[in-house]
Amino acid sequence: MAAGPTVKKIMEIYKGKVRLVIKNYPYKYRDYSRGAAEASLAAREQGKYWEMHDLLIKRSPKLERASLLAYAKELGLDVQKFTASIDGQKFKAEIDRDLKLAESLDLYNTPTFYINGRQVIGERPFEYFRKIIDEELKK
Repeated sequence: MAAGPTVKKIMEIYKGKVRLVIKNYPYKYRDYSRGAAEASLAAREQGKYWEMHDLLIKRSPKLERASLLAYAKELGLDVQKFTASIDGQKFKAEIDRDLKLAESLDLYNTPTFYINGRQVIGERPFEYFRKIIDEELKK
């Protein structure tokens, strides 16, 4: 099970009732995780965050620079703009802020979700999230 499809289902079913905020947490011990975070944000800049996210998950561990550029081309992104973004680490400050937040929360696992402060660690089925979301919406 991957978190992406569950998150998408939540956003469809609870449209207008929930807000999704995504933070990056590239593991310092995983090769290419920082580059993958940069790539997802560079794709977001061109309106293709989820498409890149899904490709990165599907094609992992092939996350080296050449693969990221190939994925950008496959998604129809402006590859020159994408390349300049990842090579220049355009989103370094955003990623660093996200990492600092994760450390302040003593967070070590991805994915981790917070639903009105309630922490959910790891991939969970939709029904697990539904129960928590429905409880929180009743408050």
